[in-house]
Amino acid sequence: MKRTMCLAAVAVIAAGCSSHVSDRQQTSTVASTEGLVGPAGYTGPAGPAGAQGPVGPEGATGYGATGPAGAAGIAGPMGPQGAVGPAGTPGAVIVGARGATGAVGPAGATGAAGAAGAQGAGIAGATGPTGPSGAMGAQGPTGEMGARGAALVGPTGPVGSRGASGSQGSGGEAGMSGSSMPGPTGASGTAGASGTQGPIGLIGVQGAVGVVDRWTPYRNFTFEFGRDEIRSADKAQIAEIADYMAQNPSLRLGLDGAAAEPRATDPSNNRLADRRVAAVRAALIRAGTPADRIATGDFGDPQLKREREVEVLLITAR
Repeated sequence: MKRTMCLAAVAVIAAGCSSHVSDRQQTSTVASTEGLVGPAGYTGPAGPAGAQGPVGPEGATGYGATGPAGAAGIAGPMGPQGAVGPAGTPGAVIVGARGATGAVGPAGATGAAGAAGAQGAGIAGATGPTGPSGAMGAQGPTGEMGARGAALVGPTGPVGSRGASGSQGSGGEAGMSGSSMPGPTGASGTAGASGTQGPIGLIGVQGAVGVVDRWTPYRNFTFEFGRDEIRSADKAQIAEIADYMAQNPSLRLGLDGAAAEPRATDPSNNRLADRRVAAVRAALIRAGTPADRIATGDFGDPQLKREREVEVLLITAR
């Protein structure tokens, strides 16, 4: 019976303690919601574990009896508020991903062009003083001799007229037939020793290129009546003239077209000579003669001009 009463008293005390602890926790929770909660205090080291006592003999099964709950104890005074902890570092800002590019809107109407502004007045600044001349540099080495210049190849002159045949001389008398007796062939003599080679002579001074100082007749092109096409018989002259000009870069060509025949029925007869000159010029350019080395105009002697003809003349370029 005493054992049973002791157990009941222990249960009552435990219930009271549990109720008191619960009230303290509730009070602490209320206080934490109304004010700032300080940092948790340092936890002390755990004490050494005591030696385990001997296990007592198992007692007889007692009777459990739960006593009435004790009265709730009064709440203890609120403890002092802990110190406010330091503010944490601000969080990093993370830039979100770039949004999708929106569709391009329709192009607006073109605005009216503004009026041109008045031109501003320009003022020329004064010319600055001329700086002093720099010192003369050292004379450079003598350059290599330049390439040999092109020589002027003169045109082939006309074939001279054939001279008159001389009178045939009288035939001489036939001589007497002599006797022939070939002698034996002699032995070949020994070749003599080669002489020493003489020194190579100096290169002579290059002569000056010839100059054609006035328009000189060179070739002629004759055309059919009322036509401006080059005849087949004259087409070989195109290549001949182009080759001659390539060998003589210091020369220029002049194309002079005679007046068209007066009895032509073509309404554009007054331009027939110009078309013939243009045909010869185009053929020469196609054959390789540069266009800037071909001139057209009135270059020849008027007394030597003939109808239906284009005259080609030469002169040294200036």
